Amino acid sequence: MYKNDKTVRRYSESFKLKVLNELSQGHCSKAQLAKLYGINSSTINEWIRKYDRKDLMNTRILVENQDEVSRLRALKKEIEQLKELLIRKDMEKLVSDSYLEVAAENLGYKNVEELKKNLNIKH
Repeated sequence: MYKNDKTVRRYSESFKLKVLNELSQGHCSKAQLAKLYGINSSTINEWIRKYDRKDLMNTRILVENQDEVSRLRALKKEIEQLKELLIRKDMEKLVSDSYLEVAAENLGYKNVEELKKNLNIKH
């Protein structure tokens, strides 16, 4: 048996447009058309993209109640607060490291680690 013994199907432009037209009329679903004509639903999706018929793509509708919306807002606000806190902590660490570098230099230590070791400063 040969490795590439699959049948390659080519469809005419008129056939593709016919399938999309049937889909747009709403008499058949994508799955029904695929079964009727012996093609994959993914092939129909490719044709939808090719002919820029986004109106025929599956759409998702998100239904949220007020509790979910308020919970999402609260979580987003908390995330922003945590980001600000993290930035503030990073800035404080940079300032502390800078102070330690200046102190080590002024007190005659070789580096900050030597200063920390002599003063028993951890991290």
